[in-house]
Amino acid sequence: MKLINSSLPGVQIIEPTVFGDDRGYFYESHNERELEKLGLRAHFVQDNHSRSARNVLRGLHYQITQAQGKLVRVTAGEVYDVVVDLHRSAPTFGKWIANVLSAENHRMCWVPPGYAHGFFVTSDYAEVQYKTTDYWAPQHERCVLWNDRDIGIPWPLRGEPILSRKDRLGLSLKEAEVFP
Repeated sequence: MKLINSSLPGVQIIEPTVFGDDRGYFYESHNERELEKLGLRAHFVQDNHSRSARNVLRGLHYQITQAQGKLVRVTAGEVYDVVVDLHRSAPTFGKWIANVLSAENHRMCWVPPGYAHGFFVTSDYAEVQYKTTDYWAPQHERCVLWNDRDIGIPWPLRGEPILSRKDRLGLSLKEAEVFP
C-alpha cells in the first residue's frame, strides 16, 4: 500500500498494491497492520455500501457528535469524491480537496473525523463502500450545502445533479454546526 498525503491535515489517499494477470486482479482493501505501518490507525465498526446512478450527488455529510472517520472506496464505476475541513480553528477551515475514485484506479480516501464528505457520480452508476470508525447516529447527522459559494467546489456537473431532500436542505458553511 502507498499513502499519499493531501493538502488537508490527516486526509489521505491510499493506493493499494494490485496483483493482476489474465484472470483478473486481487488487492487488500483493508489490512489494519499495513495501514498502521503507514501511520493510519483506525478502528472500524461499520461497513456501508451505496449504489447511485449517474449525476447523483451525495453530501456534504458528517456527524457532529459520534464523528466518523471514513475509509471510502469505489467498487463499480467512478465518482468525484470531495472532503471539506470543518475545524473552525484550523487554517484549512472550509478548504476542500477532490479526487477521482473508481473501480479502475482502486484508490481509497481516508476521511478523518471532523470533515464533511460527499461525491458526485460521473459514470453510468457507482457503488461506493466505506468503513466508519463510529456508528451512524441520525440525530447527530449534519449536511453542508453541496454548492455553498464560500466553499466553491467546481463539481463536474452536466445539468442539475440528482439530490436527496436532505442534501437540497443542507446549511451553508456559515450556518452549519462545525468542530472547534
